[in-house]
Amino acid sequence: MVGLAFMSSATVLPAFAESLGASTVLIGAIPAVMTVGWFLPPLFAAAHTERLPVKLPFVLRWTGWERVPFLVLTLVAFFLADRAPALSIWVMLAMLLVMTAVGGFLMPAWTDLVARTLPARLRGRFFGLASLAGTLGGIAGSALTAWVLDTLPSSTAYGVCFLAATVFIGLSWIALVVVREPPSTTAPAQADFWAHLGSVPALLRRDVNFTWYLGARALMFAAVTGSGFFTVYALRVLRAPQSDVGVFTALLLAGQMLGQLALGSVADRAGHRLVMIVAACAGLSMNVVALTASSLTVFSAVFALNGLLNAAIQVSAVNVLLEFAPTPQQNPTYVGIERTFLAPFGFALPLVGGLMIDAVGYAFVFGLSAAFSVACAAALFVVRDPRHRRSLSFGIGGVRDSPPNPL
Repeated sequence: MVGLAFMSSATVLPAFAESLGASTVLIGAIPAVMTVGWFLPPLFAAAHTERLPVKLPFVLRWTGWERVPFLVLTLVAFFLADRAPALSIWVMLAMLLVMTAVGGFLMPAWTDLVARTLPARLRGRFFGLASLAGTLGGIAGSALTAWVLDTLPSSTAYGVCFLAATVFIGLSWIALVVVREPPSTTAPAQADFWAHLGSVPALLRRDVNFTWYLGARALMFAAVTGSGFFTVYALRVLRAPQSDVGVFTALLLAGQMLGQLALGSVADRAGHRLVMIVAACAGLSMNVVALTASSLTVFSAVFALNGLLNAAIQVSAVNVLLEFAPTPQQNPTYVGIERTFLAPFGFALPLVGGLMIDAVGYAFVFGLSAAFSVACAAALFVVRDPRHRRSLSFGIGGVRDSPPNPL
């Protein structure tokens, strides 16, 4: 998370693309390609993941490719950006797709590892505190970001940021190596890829509550369409200097930090659904501020609110899926369904947002995002908290179980 702060998709990457002369649509492509990479592969990886008796060796074998793009982007900023800015934009998008696609492919295995390592009643606080530690480091990193953008040539400054991201992402791999994976208490699943994929529609028909949740998550993606353009709006419309990108990142991380301090305990005590409702409300607030702010000082609050939304997602978006799954064996399936279902929305909406900004302006996109925030919150109120279910009678194979506790 410290590494990602140096390469924030909400602040640093849009500003880098803007410095290369990228169009609004290409800037919108940054969250689009990252989302489709993270969200499209998991369902297709779920069947293979469920057949693995242990998950950590599989993750370690492939996660190196998740980190190589950081180094490539560093080289692009130092050696290519000034000479070929248009090519640099396309290389950046390609590297972001590689990075996130590998992460998306590994997501079911990683979340199953989380489910077997952490008891359900501790996951909110664990993710909250871990994210808080990363955010504190990221705030220090944002000071470096602001300094280098203010003192060094643009491409060199971004190269320094990407190099710092590369170093911290490498250190995260070392941390992952020393994790000890608990032994599985159940036999691996045996379903092949096509049988597994074909059973998904029946699962969604039986688990209506989960289907409602998927709809709410799609609305949440629509609610944050405008967030990918906050930095560009500040730079182009409000005339913020490039060095303010570091300030925006600090505000984003400060909002995350406050959310992480509070929301982990809220999730463990009151459920992850409530935290997702908080995310929807934060989305509404940031879009209203973006729509009504008349100065850069007021507008800067959108980054803190966006950070609060991010904190809610970090704490609960994955953990709630582990509670929807009726059995531990189905954790990868539920994660895969949610991720892959959302991929088209995450890919198309930022691009559509860029086109709408070019056609009718920023205000229309910010206002539309606010309306979707309200719809998302309403849909989440319809969803029943999966932690408090008394019994289940759905799932692949019609499994029936009590509320899940993987440990």
